[in-house]
Amino acid sequence: MSSKLSVNVNKIATLRNSRGGNNPNLLQVALDCERFGAEGITVHPRPDERHIRYADVYELKQHLSTEFNIEGNPKEDKFVQLVLDNKPAQVTLVPDATGQLTSNHGWNTIKEQQFLQDIIPVFKQEGIRVSIFVDPVEAMIRGAKACGTDRVELYTEAYAKNYHADKHAAVADYVQAAKVAAEEQLGLNAGHDLDLHNLQFFAQSLPNLLEVSIGHALVSDALYLGLQNTVAMYLRCLK
Repeated sequence: MSSKLSVNVNKIATLRNSRGGNNPNLLQVALDCERFGAEGITVHPRPDERHIRYADVYELKQHLSTEFNIEGNPKEDKFVQLVLDNKPAQVTLVPDATGQLTSNHGWNTIKEQQFLQDIIPVFKQEGIRVSIFVDPVEAMIRGAKACGTDRVELYTEAYAKNYHADKHAAVADYVQAAKVAAEEQLGLNAGHDLDLHNLQFFAQSLPNLLEVSIGHALVSDALYLGLQNTVAMYLRCLK
C-alpha cells in the first residue's frame, strides 16, 4: 500500500501575501498540484491570516477535486465554523498557540481528553474525518483513541532532525507509534519536515501510513526542480 501525498499550500499563500495581489495564484497552484498527481491539498489557516486566508478556504473548497484537509486549533471558534462551513474530507486538529510560527508539538490526549471528546463529534457528525496531531508516544496515541478520533497525525520533526545521524534510531519511536495506532484501529498520517531525503525511508518503515502532508520542503524544492517534477518526485518516494 502506498501513502497519499497531500500538498500543504501555506507557503504559496505566504509568498502571495508578501506583495499583495494574487501572484502566485493560490488556487491555480493547488489545482496544478492535483493535476500533477497529488492526492490531496492541505491548508492551515491561522487567526492572523498571515498565509492562508479564510476566504482561500471557501474558494479552494469550490474547486478542488481531491481530498481537502484543513488543519487548525479547534479552541478557536472561528476555525470550527470555517470547517463546518466547508466540510472538508478531513480536519486535522492541532494544539497551536495564537501567533505560533509553526506547529511544534502534539496534543496531550490525556490532559485534553475531555475537550477533545467534546469537540471531535462536532466534526464527525457532519461527515468530516478527524485526525489529531500527536507526538510518537504510546500513551498519547492510546489517549487519542479514547478521544474518539479517526486518525492520528504523527509529528515528525524529531525524525527529520535526527535522520542523517542515524535513520534507524530516528524512526524507531515512529515505528512503535504506528504499531500502537494499528492496535487501536486508528488511521495513521504524518507530517512536519518530511522531505525528499527522509520521506522514502519513513514511508517504508511505517507500512500502515495512510497520508503525509508536506508543504515547506516541497515548495522549496519546487523553486529548483519545478512544481510538476517536484510533486512527481515526492510521489515516487511514497510509491
